[in-house]
Amino acid sequence: MSIGEITTLLRGGILEVLLLAAPLLFSALVVGLVVAILQATTSIQEQTLTFVPKIIAILLVLAFLGGWMFSSLEDYTIRLFRMIPDMAR
Repeated sequence: MSIGEITTLLRGGILEVLLLAAPLLFSALVVGLVVAILQATTSIQEQTLTFVPKIIAILLVLAFLGGWMFSSLEDYTIRLFRMIPDMAR
């Protein structure tokens, strides 16, 4: 296995992680920003007010996109396992 193939393999893994994590992180970012604006507007500084909506948003994203996330991860894992015989040469 050459350095180029290893680099391609690592790049694919990093891209897969980014694609799977992006919807969760983006939803938490948007909800956190909205809650922070509401807190600044109303002068309410309750810490749990930021935590609970983020958890709910992440769970909703997982409920809607969980199937796609797991199928994408399954496809990537199958591709990796199919590459094992080529790596042994």
